[in-house]
Amino acid sequence: MDARIIGLLPDALGLKNGDAKLIKNAGALVTHPWGSVMRSLLVAVFELKVREIMVIAHHDCGMQGLNAEEFLGRVRESRIPEDRIETLRYAGVDLDGWLTGFDNVEDSVRHTVDLIRNHPLMPRHIAVHGLVIHPVTGKLTLVVDGSVSDGMDLSEGMETS
Repeated sequence: MDARIIGLLPDALGLKNGDAKLIKNAGALVTHPWGSVMRSLLVAVFELKVREIMVIAHHDCGMQGLNAEEFLGRVRESRIPEDRIETLRYAGVDLDGWLTGFDNVEDSVRHTVDLIRNHPLMPRHIAVHGLVIHPVTGKLTLVVDGSVSDGMDLSEGMETS
């Protein structure tokens, strides 16, 4: 989502237009195993024949340190009625959990890679990598090397954390 990444990421990975399927969201997070991001990944694997997944977050991310209470304060300031917020809570929506970011970008990437890799519908031969990109320099750091026997080795020539 961060506009600073638009040109940096394809260059850092050596991608040309059409080389990859991109799914972008706040924080590069998969927060629910049955949510739309996970569904999109599964569609990419089974329908579009994707064989490798790269979870790529970035330093200086707005989701890092996102505070649900402060966020809901901004929602209220925009004149969203309190009864709508309470209706969501009454319906069982954990707004505080849903609107809380992460503390450490590398740990967040590891968690997301783990959720994808261990999803019951994700084939074991799909390589799931985790990386972090610097939003100014474009430098990529490998956090999780998800290489499988027929996948590419991302660790070659890349810094690891």
